Amino acid sequence: MDTALAREMWRTLEPLHAITYFAPECRAANKAIGLRGYWMGYFAARSAPLGAVGPSVVEATFYNFHPDMIRRAIPDAWTFAPPQVVLATRLTAAAAVLRNLVPDIASVAAATVPTLQSAVTSAAASGRALFASNRDLPLPLDPVEGLWQAATALREHRGDGHVACLLAEGIDGCEAHVLFSAHTGTPPEMWRENRGWSDEDWAAARDRLRSRGLLTADGISESGRGLRSHIESRTDALAMDAYREIPGIPEVLSVLTPAAKAVAHSGAVPYPNPMGADPV
Repeated sequence: MDTALAREMWRTLEPLHAITYFAPECRAANKAIGLRGYWMGYFAARSAPLGAVGPSVVEATFYNFHPDMIRRAIPDAWTFAPPQVVLATRLTAAAAVLRNLVPDIASVAAATVPTLQSAVTSAAASGRALFASNRDLPLPLDPVEGLWQAATALREHRGDGHVACLLAEGIDGCEAHVLFSAHTGTPPEMWRENRGWSDEDWAAARDRLRSRGLLTADGISESGRGLRSHIESRTDALAMDAYREIPGIPEVLSVLTPAAKAVAHSGAVPYPNPMGADPV
């Protein structure tokens, strides 16, 4: 299979997963169980598969958030709602949103979850903490919940690989955003506001990238473009580990694409967004 398939799977699964961050119903569900503010809900819901971990674990696995931003939410979140409650809440809320946005989502789930789950269970977990913790959650009986959980595990599989690529190339969390912003033209303010980096942090990261020849005074250099292309290509290659031995992935992609487009075009997931994904 071509690694381009892994990238298309990511672009397709990402909106199905990402409703958990943006849909008002999901945000309200986190608030209803006592999580205070959007970011406490975000950090608690995404890290809940790891258990009641401290901020250092979240800092290590999420990679690109300022540590102080994480520490404002974790570990306090677990005093309001333990991980098992957060996990149940994120699952039921996300499935409810998918049902509202995609009328035939139950049939889509029935047709795709067995193959997606095969990909989840067959993929290697070494070095992929967020993926491994999501993989080991019980498979929901409800097929739409199962679709959301499989999509989540597979996107975290890719994300863990992406972090490994950034780390291998010596690009830290703030630098990753500075480089991405310069390459795509997305506004720096979006990244700073959503990842907790100050103007000073951003300027320092920009200076470090310039010293490596990855940025120029006017924007990204050819070396910077080349590095970003390499990181993305290598991420896709690593993500193929989940799909290479699984028959039927192209057919699953074909079935999932209309559902992903329905979510993306509904406005439930904004574009551009801090995940860096383009609309499917």
